[in-house]
Amino acid sequence: MRFRFAGIAALIVLIASVAALGASPALKPFERGTWQGVLKGHAGRPVLVHFWGVTCGPCKVELPLLGQFAKDHPDVDIVTVSADLVPNLPGATQAMLDKAGLSSTENFIFNDGFVERLRFEIDPAWQGDIPRTMLISREGTVTTIEGSAEMADLEKWSEQQRSKH
Repeated sequence: MRFRFAGIAALIVLIASVAALGASPALKPFERGTWQGVLKGHAGRPVLVHFWGVTCGPCKVELPLLGQFAKDHPDVDIVTVSADLVPNLPGATQAMLDKAGLSSTENFIFNDGFVERLRFEIDPAWQGDIPRTMLISREGTVTTIEGSAEMADLEKWSEQQRSKH
């Protein structure tokens, strides 16, 4: 009887784990130390890091544009971070990324009850406003765009990165 119970319990845990993974396969938790990992992981390559949120109106407009930018610029690494201050729901986050064509990029979701610490790690001056885009050159120079990014500015930055390489 004990073995049957243990077997059923293990099966339930396995099914729940598979279901959770299936709900948002591309989302990674953004926790303390993640920012340094992102910087190290993309060192020497141009990278666009976009902070956004499901409840952010301008983000809903900007995400599909970034999806097209990612498709048109495979030489630029794209990283998105769902940094909503309201409860960050993985299902809704993943659905927006899928719809925008960004599910194949590197995607994170804030996963810390103390989001101020995460924002401070990224940029001590950041108060939490989204959307926010950080353009990081091959040399590591960071250009921050507060609010919605103009696609023409992203195109210009991308072209500068190509010409330097």
